[in-house]
Amino acid sequence: MITEDAVTTDEVDLMRALHDEHAPALMSYALRLSGGDQGRAEDIVQETLLRAWRRPAVLDQSQRSARGWLYTVAHNVAIDQWRGRKARPEILGQDHLESAIDGTDEIVQAWVVRDALSRLSAAHREVLVECYFAGRTVTQAAARIGVPAGTVKSRLHYALHALRLILNEMGFGQ
Repeated sequence: MITEDAVTTDEVDLMRALHDEHAPALMSYALRLSGGDQGRAEDIVQETLLRAWRRPAVLDQSQRSARGWLYTVAHNVAIDQWRGRKARPEILGQDHLESAIDGTDEIVQAWVVRDALSRLSAAHREVLVECYFAGRTVTQAAARIGVPAGTVKSRLHYALHALRLILNEMGFGQ
């Protein structure tokens, strides 16, 4: 058991700030994941914040990346709960969690990608958005941005490399 004496003041302050900043949104998300089950949602939030406390390096980043990380952890905790309940079918309400989880992968992925893109330089982000998200060819993107096609190709190469590194740092790479 961890006592407050064993925890530094900085850690306590960090967790209070984390809770104050993210707990309401995290609770709302956990309620959706748990199909509206208040008790399970509270368990998800508590376990998520406990895991955050164990990995303070993740939280030293920007608030947006912390929230994306927290949502990912909450999603994983909910899945773990769901799997545990599936092994013990006598617990009711697992259908709610199953239906709530169906669309959450896309939501979490969108948060992670948005956060990772925000860490890229403006030039790298611009070519990725033009070519991958808007579906433009290199030539079309070059004309739209106002740079040569070779520059777009080069920026795409380095942008994808930087994005891969960022995702690895966030814990989503290979």
